[in-house]
Amino acid sequence: MDDPILTIEERSAINAGRWFSTLSPSLRHDILRCAYVKRYKDGDLICARGEPPEDWVACARGAVRVSSTSISGKQVTLTYVEPGVWFGDVSIFDGDRRTHDAYAHGDTTTLCVAKADFKKILANHVELYEALLRLHARRIRQLYGLVEDLNTLPLRARLAKQLVHLLRSYGVPSLSDGSETRIGLQLAQEELAQLLGASRQRVNQELKAMEREEAIRIEPGGLVIRDRDALMRIIESDH
Repeated sequence: MDDPILTIEERSAINAGRWFSTLSPSLRHDILRCAYVKRYKDGDLICARGEPPEDWVACARGAVRVSSTSISGKQVTLTYVEPGVWFGDVSIFDGDRRTHDAYAHGDTTTLCVAKADFKKILANHVELYEALLRLHARRIRQLYGLVEDLNTLPLRARLAKQLVHLLRSYGVPSLSDGSETRIGLQLAQEELAQLLGASRQRVNQELKAMEREEAIRIEPGGLVIRDRDALMRIIESDH
């Protein structure tokens, strides 16, 4: 599944990444120069909990499903890493083992930098230390925001926020109606429920309510956002 060259779309996704695009041209060049490509089919294991960290990784296409396993043995999805986002640097920094499993969600391409090369780049570019500090600070802010939402917002508002996030990351214009946008990342309602820390039944009820309000449309292949402003009003009314 390995292919040494990124496609034009994959390279564009990496270069357009919110964090990566802020780096200096010389640093981006040195990262890409030593990076290698790996391709996965849906469900393939990318890295496993407990493994020693070997690579710093970016998603270039598809999505990386980060999951954990409960005491009962059930696999629980925690988040999806979207194209342009880097991960795996924390384990390289602290030298500890991977804390979660990562699987390909759909056909997925990753760009990897070996641990030894990562450390060489750090030695040659002090800028990367500062950039990674900013990246970690952003992650902490997002984590606090998720905890706050979980404790202060009703499920309806949290679901609307998640749909807006998915729309921003995976929105694909509808061919049949230009005013509608399809969420390109296909998630089962059980997977969406896991992201929200809720039951599939409750998430299904809220989705059907949003469909009656004509904010979304539920289709066999996924969700279509009919009215983004309606989702924003749901979020704002519950804040």
